[in-house]
Amino acid sequence: MEEHRIPDDSGIVELFLERNEQALVFAARKYGASLRKIALAVLGDESDAQECENDAYLKAWNSIPPNEPRTWLLPYLSKLVRETAIDRLRKEQAKKRAAQFTELTQEIESSLPSLNDVETEVDGALLSAAISAFLRQQPLQKRNIFLRRYWFMDSVAEIAKRYSVSEGKVKTVLFRLRGDLKDHLKREGYLL
Repeated sequence: MEEHRIPDDSGIVELFLERNEQALVFAARKYGASLRKIALAVLGDESDAQECENDAYLKAWNSIPPNEPRTWLLPYLSKLVRETAIDRLRKEQAKKRAAQFTELTQEIESSLPSLNDVETEVDGALLSAAISAFLRQQPLQKRNIFLRRYWFMDSVAEIAKRYSVSEGKVKTVLFRLRGDLKDHLKREGYLL
């Protein structure tokens, strides 16, 4: 494998499995900007975002194996960096709260059950499955708009540009999806 050519995700995972540090280099080249963007959206600070990105690579190093995300490396790394950034935010929450994260949380929280309820926390896997089932029922563009906003934390303007639609359309799609999600979760037995 040539050093300057980045392998596909399966090749990068294979390097992780071989404990070859080149896996970290290739993962950073291929996905570093996307991972930093996710962490930056949560934390609002470039240096903190860079640290979270590096922490995510370390977590990947320590979790591959047993995990082998050959066909889903970006979502796997995205989950790690997002969790790392949220953990850091929680630790610093007493000092300050990131405005963007607060805005996104308030935007979606009315569509989700209360996370203060112990039963709901225990039921987290079922809630996640219910949300995933809801999203799988949506047309691809709507599903992608929802994920870009609430998973990747893109701004409305970034989403509009990505999908060549107006910001108003993005806001309308998100508003309707949040309402539909709320209805879906009520049908699933969640108290909102």
